[in-house]
Amino acid sequence: MKLPANLFPTKSDYLGLSKSWRVDLVAGITVGIVALPLALAFGITTGAGASAGLITAVLAGLIAAIFGGSHLQVSGPTGAMTVVLVPIVAKYGVGVLVPLGAVAGVLVVLSGIFGLGNLINRVPWSVMEGFTLGIAMVIGLQQMPMALDIAKAPGERTIPVAWGTLRNAINAGLHWTSILIVIATLAIKFATPRVLKKLKITVFIPGSFLSIFIMTAVLWEAHVAKVGNITRALLNTHGHSFSLQGMTALAFVYAAFSIAVLSGIESLLSARVADQMAHHRGLTKTIPNRELFGQGLATLFASLLGGIPATGAIARTSVNVRSGATTRLAAIAHSAFLILIITSLGPVISHVPTATLAAVLIGTSIRIASPMRLREVLRTTGPDEIIMMITAASVLLIDLIWGIAIGVVLHLIFTKFFKKKVN
Repeated sequence: MKLPANLFPTKSDYLGLSKSWRVDLVAGITVGIVALPLALAFGITTGAGASAGLITAVLAGLIAAIFGGSHLQVSGPTGAMTVVLVPIVAKYGVGVLVPLGAVAGVLVVLSGIFGLGNLINRVPWSVMEGFTLGIAMVIGLQQMPMALDIAKAPGERTIPVAWGTLRNAINAGLHWTSILIVIATLAIKFATPRVLKKLKITVFIPGSFLSIFIMTAVLWEAHVAKVGNITRALLNTHGHSFSLQGMTALAFVYAAFSIAVLSGIESLLSARVADQMAHHRGLTKTIPNRELFGQGLATLFASLLGGIPATGAIARTSVNVRSGATTRLAAIAHSAFLILIITSLGPVISHVPTATLAAVLIGTSIRIASPMRLREVLRTTGPDEIIMMITAASVLLIDLIWGIAIGVVLHLIFTKFFKKKVN
């Protein structure tokens, strides 16, 4: 079978690089600063470890930047992917990530080859909004074990696990030191933009990075839970043991399909956001099928070489666009910056408190959920708002695939009902 020519890199991917390379490098470093704490946190939350998160950020970020269909997309471990991976790892162990990631990556590659990239445009905005809101709530709840410095309660469903973890923490006696670390981290994270504005500092300093820097320095010698040793290897073929013990064929297929669907949807959604943000600059728009092809390769190789499945990252991509990136060099520079950090600052990263990482992700989930937007939705009773809330609840109570499916079906029902009513 002959592959479509537009799936592969071309010289046109780097048009204008001679003029924009300085800005692209700065944008890449800026994104790398944002990506560092998130990669650590998502790796730990998934259960694969901080090193797996860093390896994913480097490998997936690099491969997707070269082979993907967007000039501005930044890929790596994301909160959305942890929503799928956490219950899988909890039930079957971290050893399933290698085969699952490999198969899911191949599925995403095939979806690009067979031209499924344009399907994202058919998903209603109300379903996508609900999908995003549900993910935000799950991300926040998944941080409870690190925030409370206690082992995660057994189970797969988000709410029962979170409730069980909280109950265990209360019965064992709350670790107030961890709770105070979370509160302090959140305070620094959200206060950073206002303080910088007040001090008239125009240099972009991510609140998450500053909060981690301060809390790590303050708690350097404190006896609190920390990240621990970070491997300096960029590839870790023995990072996960290969195991499918206890996993039925049906469960494996469903899990791989879920990972593949999420990788595709989240990546195309992120690329679409980048296109909208950069529209006024006249940059080339994303090629959806090539984006799937590149993201599939990123997930495939990241999973095989010690990382976890990846997607395009909306937050990091947005920072990339706001930083003035024009070509793929920015995303490549982001990976290069992380390589420098891994190889030179591993001992420093090992001292980062895990409660601080939990707080960063809680803050991220709050920003994604957008409390102001949520209040507006709750004041209205239109069909789109109802679909959004039911989709979010389905993602939270069941899983992402069912959440999207229920949202789409509701959209079709509401659309048909209101059309009949108008007629």
